[in-house]
Amino acid sequence: MNPSGSEAKGKATNTQSQEEGEEEERGSLDSFLKWAAGLGVSDSPNPDSCSCLGHSLGVSYFPDAGGRGLGAVRDITRGELLLKVPKSALITTHSLLNDERLSTALKAYPSLSPAQVDYAIWAAQKALSKAEYEWKEATPLMKELKLKPQFLTFRAWIWATGTISSRTLHIPWDEAGCLCPVGDLFNYAAPGEDLNGFDNVDNLQNGYALDDLDTQHSQRLTDGAFEEDAAAYCFYAKTNYKKGEQVLLSYGTYTNLELLEYYGFLLEDNPNEKVFIPLEPDIHSSSSWPKDSLYIHQNGRPSFALMAALRVWATPPYQRKSIRHRAYSGSQLSQDNEISVMTWIAKKCHATLKAMPTSIEDDNLLLSFTDKIQEFDNLWEWGKVMPAFGGEFCNLLQATNLKRNDESFASRRAKMLIDRWKLAVHWRLIYKKVLVDCISYCTDTINSLSSKNDIIL
Repeated sequence: MNPSGSEAKGKATNTQSQEEGEEEERGSLDSFLKWAAGLGVSDSPNPDSCSCLGHSLGVSYFPDAGGRGLGAVRDITRGELLLKVPKSALITTHSLLNDERLSTALKAYPSLSPAQVDYAIWAAQKALSKAEYEWKEATPLMKELKLKPQFLTFRAWIWATGTISSRTLHIPWDEAGCLCPVGDLFNYAAPGEDLNGFDNVDNLQNGYALDDLDTQHSQRLTDGAFEEDAAAYCFYAKTNYKKGEQVLLSYGTYTNLELLEYYGFLLEDNPNEKVFIPLEPDIHSSSSWPKDSLYIHQNGRPSFALMAALRVWATPPYQRKSIRHRAYSGSQLSQDNEISVMTWIAKKCHATLKAMPTSIEDDNLLLSFTDKIQEFDNLWEWGKVMPAFGGEFCNLLQATNLKRNDESFASRRAKMLIDRWKLAVHWRLIYKKVLVDCISYCTDTINSLSSKNDIIL
């Protein structure tokens, strides 16, 4: 059916507005890169006063890998210096105190700090409560600085603190870190499994020295750091890059939930992902492993600590003292004990999946629907074609105070709403897939152990 005149006019207006917005953004980016060049930021040994990029890096858009980021404009060799940001260009609490008005006001507030499953919901609620508390604490200072009313709102505070926390880099002389112009355009690459974690006890037993592991770990995580000799923050290529490829930076090891909280994105294949399942209280009391070490890896395998804790827990209390050292070394205690542990984990994963309001199939379908939103004129029209998710969709709209006739998909607010919802659905989908993989792993292990037992009999 052909669109009516008013509908066609509305879509044409939206397209024009989008093009104007993109043109304005390009102009702002060019001005920013020229400003940074004036501060001495450069990706070249022979800096250009017109732009700080162009020799090694360029700003590009990677729709399937983090959005806007830095791409290689030529072939880059591992170890090359990619970008240098002088100390004078770094924005820190120290440099901000050069503002006399801000410095004077801060002295009056010395207490201000510089720095979908149950546990995911708790993390979100905790982050929101913390942000609201800090906003109330900082409001008197912001008023004293005579900030405009729009900068005093909680929404503005969320934006500002999110911007700072997601872009801050470590520096040795300021615990709050620094904002690094241009350097914050690098998108994230997970550094790989944590070599110093509980799951590398086997490496230590096989003769690797802890000092060697620390060195490897440091080299793998350090893509950029402040260098005293250069008096600048320097970024190096972690690997070889071909022209046009996105150049990535490791910020450290983060789970997907942590990436969502601090940076606003997640990774489909995150080697540092940790999935937690509900555990009985006596599992914690029967072992000394930290709670955050009892998890399931992205590949569906229980962590070393979780297996050790469950092997002890599945042993009669009067025998635990005598077998604890074997469990903590990573050894199986017996076939029956191992089968009991695997059976318990599989049942717990299955019960967790069953208790969730949506299935993997539901979430896949929902994500496919969100990819088709541009085919509809507004949010409510889109919602009508997905009755299976009507309750969740309506709750989403109500929570964000959208009215029935509000917001076309061209609006920034509507796009942000859908993008955040997609991230939440994507996170819980990855969580469920890990549980399914864990059930498969446990089932395979049980079958293998049972087969060996049959052969012995």
